[in-house]
Amino acid sequence: MLIAQITDLHLGFTPGNPREMNQIRLEKTIAAIRALDVAPDLVLATGDLADRGEPEAYARLKAALAQLPCPAFTCPGNHDDRANYLAAFPLPDAPDGFVQYVIEGYPVRVIVLDTLEPGRHGGGYCEARKAWLQARLDEAPDRPTLIALHHPPIDTGIAWMGAVPGEAWAGRLAAAISGRPNVLAAVSGHMHRGISALWADTLLVVSPPVAPDLALTLRDIDPEQPDGRAMIELVPPAFALHQWCDGRIISHFESVSDRKVLARFDDKLQPLVRHLAHEREEG
Repeated sequence: MLIAQITDLHLGFTPGNPREMNQIRLEKTIAAIRALDVAPDLVLATGDLADRGEPEAYARLKAALAQLPCPAFTCPGNHDDRANYLAAFPLPDAPDGFVQYVIEGYPVRVIVLDTLEPGRHGGGYCEARKAWLQARLDEAPDRPTLIALHHPPIDTGIAWMGAVPGEAWAGRLAAAISGRPNVLAAVSGHMHRGISALWADTLLVVSPPVAPDLALTLRDIDPEQPDGRAMIELVPPAFALHQWCDGRIISHFESVSDRKVLARFDDKLQPLVRHLAHEREEG
């Protein structure tokens, strides 16, 4: 099973401009997913779909997702408006009003979470959401399961973004997931960078964004002393691919950019490919 993940689209960053930069970046990303040599079984769009939560941005998103060769599933991020999101992507049952649901019918069961806390840039996860998640995990304890959410519930080392160690919401989420060997991984966005870490007895994979990247700066930051550090960088859009293989999740990050092919599978490379294939057969 192959899952493509896009995140942090921020459509509507330039209000009133349907051909804004982020729209074009999304279209390029959709085209790159369509061009993959193996089509994904589904696409996850993990939050900050709209920059200001406006209906027009969700309408453009729906039109873009309709171009994919497979079903697409979404969840909100801190930039999204839950009411406008649900108007565009209605759920038959939004438990306690939250965007939480289960994707069935695939080799891997996907549980989509809602970490949006209105008025807060960081994540949130209340007792009601935790209870719902625990119930969903309890009902299928042996099914391989992937968790999809927007906010990574960890301190990423980037001082001005990510969760603060000891945040209550992150602890609640970890308590619901820890000790469940069937949870293969959790995939998220929000950090505008590709990141991986061990968390709650599983793997956490943060996908790179469709919108521009967060600059990688790991030193501490003083909110009262602007120091001229790079914050946002214009690099090509990117997405993640999560493959379920041999009982585990293997993740790849793919940049959407023009590239020059330096080698192809031709007569010159055939000996190497043969040798590697022989090694794999021998184990």
